[in-house]
Amino acid sequence: QALEVATSFSILGDLVAQVGGERVKVRTLVGPDEDAHAFQPRPSDARGIGSAAVVVVNGLGFDDWMTRLARAGGFQGKVVVASEGISTLEMSREDGHGHDHGHDHGKDTGKAVDPHAWQDVANVRRYVANIAAALAAADPQGAATYRAAAARYDGELQALDAEIRAAFAALPAERRKVVSSHAAFGYFARAYDIRFLSPVGVANNAEPTAKGVAGLIRQLAAEKVPAVFIENIADPRLIERIRSESGAVVGGTLYSDALSKADGPAPSYVRMMRANLATLQKALAAPER
Repeated sequence: QALEVATSFSILGDLVAQVGGERVKVRTLVGPDEDAHAFQPRPSDARGIGSAAVVVVNGLGFDDWMTRLARAGGFQGKVVVASEGISTLEMSREDGHGHDHGHDHGKDTGKAVDPHAWQDVANVRRYVANIAAALAAADPQGAATYRAAAARYDGELQALDAEIRAAFAALPAERRKVVSSHAAFGYFARAYDIRFLSPVGVANNAEPTAKGVAGLIRQLAAEKVPAVFIENIADPRLIERIRSESGAVVGGTLYSDALSKADGPAPSYVRMMRANLATLQKALAAPER
């Protein structure tokens, strides 16, 4: 009998599958190319995850709705917070973090925790260790299997992390600047020394102001930002407007909060990070026109 594990969104679903393999059956609520920020659960979702043996969330205010949903569905167990133990980043309220869905950490200080910790591969190594420990606790007979799978996968993640670091280290500093549609790349920026400028804050449903867009376009021109990027979960019209008014090149699609579908370029976490790396490298390494 496979261990039933419920996760909030596609990236976590993949991490659980990497560690759990054949021993687990993963149910993911927010699927590929879907936006967890805008997710509206159905009553059937609560029933479905209430019967799971393990519930895994990202934490950091990203998917608090998942914990509430699990409890509403009758889940009695401990909710596993995959991000536990990582070094978090803060962002200011100006990042457009004023939406609900439980993204409300630090609401009185004007600061919020940035929940997109998976954009730094070193953090995902911690996610994997936390997931492996939780699966082993829920299914002690499989503990050795989970540990072995986590160790194998950790080796893959270490290699991926080194590959991304080396690729960006090879780019001149003045080209390590990009614009994306959603402030989801703070951890990526910190880990790999790239500057991300964003016209919208953390929530994709935050409307950018005309003043904000105009300010960004001036900044693009002043700093000679090489490229702007669309995200797989975002409305492309904003980036198109910035591109047309600034003359910056649209460098392609970046995967921030969701994997692609199975036939897309980013069907797993490792492939997502490689796809983002390839997209960024190609746009940023282009010679000056």
